[in-house]
Amino acid sequence: MLWIFKKAGENNHRNKEFQFWQQDNHPIELDHDEIIQSKMDYLHENPVRAGIVRMEKDYIYSSGIDYYGDENGLIEINFL
Repeated sequence: MLWIFKKAGENNHRNKEFQFWQQDNHPIELDHDEIIQSKMDYLHENPVRAGIVRMEKDYIYSSGIDYYGDENGLIEINFL
């Protein structure tokens, strides 16, 4: 995988050698409940799409389990 990071680094003048993270961002204002819910769903669905777990609530590092109702995750959260 190093060759992938090296190639990405060569294409970006802000790097010396390797690039691992994307250097652009697209901030989105979370000013409506629908937008917040959309982003929360996206975060909870990522481990499922990656094939790590079958259900959002099964990913140990996710707050998805808290949103299913009857269990708590590793970190106490404040519901939005």
